[in-house]
Amino acid sequence: MLQNVGIRAVVAFQGLMNAIESKFQDEEGQTLAEYGLIMAVIAVAVVVAAGVAFRGAIIGAFDSATECLSAASTTAGCS
Repeated sequence: MLQNVGIRAVVAFQGLMNAIESKFQDEEGQTLAEYGLIMAVIAVAVVVAAGVAFRGAIIGAFDSATECLSAASTTAGCS
């Protein structure tokens, strides 16, 4: 009787240890999602940094295009 209880306790303990171990080993899906989020944050940061770095050039290009479109009705073309 005592031996039977001991065996059941050992089997239960092994099942508990297997469950805990499987929780720590099964992280593939989470890791992929985490890499995706990191890449998204990096992409947004690069776009924002490029916008800040080239702010003057972007404003100049839009101003030039606006002037060209405004003058299109009176002149032959834009330079």
